[in-house]
Amino acid sequence: MSPLRFLIFIGVLLSGGPIAFGQIPDSCKLNFGTNLAGLADYGTEIPFVDLMRTSRTWYTKSVGDPNDPFNSGFKDEMTFREDGYPTHVPQNVPGSDYPQRVVTIWAITDGWPAGAYTVLWEGDGELSFWGGHKNLKQTGDHRIVFDFPTPKEGILEMTIRRSEKDNPIRNIRVLMPGTESTYQTQPFYDLWLEKLQPFNSVRFMDWGQTNNWGQSGPGDIADDNLVDWAERSQMDHYTWAYNKGVPYEMMVALMNQENIDGWVCVPHTASEDYIRKMARYFRDHLKPDLNITVEYSNEIWNWIFGQTHWTNKYGVEETDAIWPEGTVPFIQRMLDYWTDEFDGELHRTTRVVGVQTGWTDVAERVVRNVDPESFDAVAPTYYFSFNEDGDETLDNLGSAATVADLARFVRQNMTQGVHFIEEVQTIASSLGKTLAFYEGGQHFTPHPFGVEPSYAQALLDIQRDTAMYHLYQEWFSALRSIHQGDEPWLMMNFSFVSARSARYGSWGILESMDQDTDLIPAPKYKAIIEAVQSYKGCEVRTSTAENKWMDSSIVVFPNPASGTVRFSGLEGAFRVAVMDTTGRTLKTTLIHPGDSLDIQDVPHGVVFLKLTDLRTGAVVHRKVVKTN
Repeated sequence: MSPLRFLIFIGVLLSGGPIAFGQIPDSCKLNFGTNLAGLADYGTEIPFVDLMRTSRTWYTKSVGDPNDPFNSGFKDEMTFREDGYPTHVPQNVPGSDYPQRVVTIWAITDGWPAGAYTVLWEGDGELSFWGGHKNLKQTGDHRIVFDFPTPKEGILEMTIRRSEKDNPIRNIRVLMPGTESTYQTQPFYDLWLEKLQPFNSVRFMDWGQTNNWGQSGPGDIADDNLVDWAERSQMDHYTWAYNKGVPYEMMVALMNQENIDGWVCVPHTASEDYIRKMARYFRDHLKPDLNITVEYSNEIWNWIFGQTHWTNKYGVEETDAIWPEGTVPFIQRMLDYWTDEFDGELHRTTRVVGVQTGWTDVAERVVRNVDPESFDAVAPTYYFSFNEDGDETLDNLGSAATVADLARFVRQNMTQGVHFIEEVQTIASSLGKTLAFYEGGQHFTPHPFGVEPSYAQALLDIQRDTAMYHLYQEWFSALRSIHQGDEPWLMMNFSFVSARSARYGSWGILESMDQDTDLIPAPKYKAIIEAVQSYKGCEVRTSTAENKWMDSSIVVFPNPASGTVRFSGLEGAFRVAVMDTTGRTLKTTLIHPGDSLDIQDVPHGVVFLKLTDLRTGAVVHRKVVKTN
């Protein structure tokens, strides 16, 4: 074998030193991640091979009722275990002449792969299924198999017909084809991972069921009780498509497996115990080179959400404070606890304050009342859409409205959208903060939201039209033109995979995970992925907390004979991340003065070394070209 040869570039990336103000190239200004869709039985984004995780929360059916309604409505009268499974089935309950069973459903199975499914469970009891399956067989005391040949436009309902009190049914798993032997070690659906692969970061707002967290609905604000860590979503809960969402364990597992950064939202009713232990969990279980962005709840100014009503009631109405200032103590409390838990490691986390993009006064009054030492970035949105005047004109056009009409009104409103973001940038800059966008993309919804518009077909058509691709390109160019500073903006697309809807919005950049884009165009996905690709090779700096440039005193020396590199100028311990040109981490290690870094197992080509001073969080990058 020929000896390894290395070309060492001493400068940061391709320049001779740190990228200074005004020098950051356009391709490096926008760093795209994506929000993940929340779990739902009717969703087309399916991240887990165990489909029980996306099942609907239990409803009930009456045994022997000749009327046989879809839902008898007696769930609240039944008794359940801590993991959400019933203590026994059937149950006699007050108010019903008939014993009750529990049922769940997957109302839309469009995202499911065709094939042979396996159902496993523990306990003594009986399950039954109704829907589009075929050839159902019970092959053991705790195992059922069935074929699901045509999941498109399908449905599946599962009933616990019998569950014995001394050994109740629990731990039901509904497994995708071919995953029975691997679901425990490979819980994520490989097709979903494939579509997610281009992104370097994900936001878990919907995974964590942040909106209305732990509540039965937006109006469920009867008390100001705070929730401790023990009351978080647990791994053994029968479904994760409920009001506490996906457990943090799965968020960390995804980040570590895929080497991607994450963005989490702390529930609005989280206690000190909850916040501190949540921070510790991410601090102690994430790979040390990954960054976790943290935000208090989500959009606590948006009155369709329970967290807004809760923070208003207990931060404003019951304290005689004014809105929105009265909500700030909830934000500050979270930031203080999180900061305390990451003391000495703040380079591993980015603390953001979410703001409303279109209401600058509210944004400023929130941000300026938060301790500037306790957060790192201001988090607005980067949505673009038409305004109410455009909606009115489109409504008058009705079914005659075209994609071109819609695109014209969107373009007319872009200047206003850019202006709103510039105003937020001005606020952030005055505090020495950068921007990190928690959501963004097209926001084509009717006024009022949730009403079927007369121009519905145009709203659906543009989602697959090249006009949408061009609108995204124009919007990204506009954002790059106003970007200031030497920090890339983190841009969290909203959202990942979901079906089109004229009434409620077409949020997914893909309609389904198996979407054939040659047959069904995905212009939003195309535009986003091109932007992600253009960011390749740019410096990856996900933390804005204590992440500052070091001088050029650190020098890298190759040792071709041993396949290692060594360093001079190190003082103290450093974490070294070896990254490819997409910013994905290939390996990490700790080094001390005199240590060498072994990169024999790193593929040939261009790689970047990211050196982080563990004392200060300061960062320096070196470029290495490895050849035979």
